[in-house]
Amino acid sequence: MLVFILPFIVIAVIAKLLLPKKKPSIKGKHIVIFGGSSGIGKALAILAAKEGAHVTILARNIDKLTEAKNEIKNYCIDEEQLIAKVSVDVTNYEAVENNLGEVEAIVGPIYMLVNCAGMAICGEIENFTQQQIKTLVDVNLIGSIYSVKAIVPKFKKRREGIIILTASQVALMGMYGYSVYSSCKFALRGFAESVYQEVKPYNISVTLALPPDTDTPGFEIENQTKPKETKLLSETGGLLQPEEVAKKMLDDALSGKFFSYVGFESFILTTLCVGMSPFQSVFDVIIQSCLLGMLRIVGAFYSMYFNGIIKKCFKEKESKKDKQT
Repeated sequence: MLVFILPFIVIAVIAKLLLPKKKPSIKGKHIVIFGGSSGIGKALAILAAKEGAHVTILARNIDKLTEAKNEIKNYCIDEEQLIAKVSVDVTNYEAVENNLGEVEAIVGPIYMLVNCAGMAICGEIENFTQQQIKTLVDVNLIGSIYSVKAIVPKFKKRREGIIILTASQVALMGMYGYSVYSSCKFALRGFAESVYQEVKPYNISVTLALPPDTDTPGFEIENQTKPKETKLLSETGGLLQPEEVAKKMLDDALSGKFFSYVGFESFILTTLCVGMSPFQSVFDVIIQSCLLGMLRIVGAFYSMYFNGIIKKCFKEKESKKDKQT
């Protein structure tokens, strides 16, 4: 089987490499980043500033916003670049809509909206409180929907715009301890695919970022609630730096890609879960079609390995219970 499909893969890869890559400039453009005071959001804001863009960062904590704004300013390449900050609750639609209108009036028309605002609480489903569930849904899903709802009319009117939504690898696969968080990110994928179809005729693109574990302040907080099983499963994917993830997100969005991922394991997962998602080129479709069968076997081995870890942890818990009794 591999002998027959390998030539098609090679041809597709070579053709894609030889095609000229057109990446639009964001110099002088206005980039708005929810969750821009830390982590991936701040790293992306710094990248945008380095490329000459005007940047507005939005988050809740005003002290972190002020500190991040001052840091981002250091990377500007032009004295005329504007760096703005806004304290906002992403779960309050009126506040989101009003603030986007205000920053447009001050900084200029928004060209790219990035939503990196999010949080994770881990644990077995029966141990979640109702408030924790509501908070996770509000921040990770509702906040993203609100920001897109507020910006789309502006983008449609101008017939241009880029939307980046930050999901996670667990938007494509469930994982022990991530039941509520993962469900929010799964929903975000469906939201992104639907909005993609709505805005494509208006020259607006949507990119769904699928970062693995990334070394951010949010990740440190997340680790405080992780069960042992979740930690062991997460460690198999390694830990990336926010700068690496942010660069890939920005490059992929400017290239018009729907999925943005980093690393070979993420490539495997994204290819396995591609379904009827938007595609950028026929070459991507050829590669995915040729690899899907084989990658399903790879995915099955990963699944067996994960289940083995969970089973081992279960036996350890049961053993401790027996000793206590």
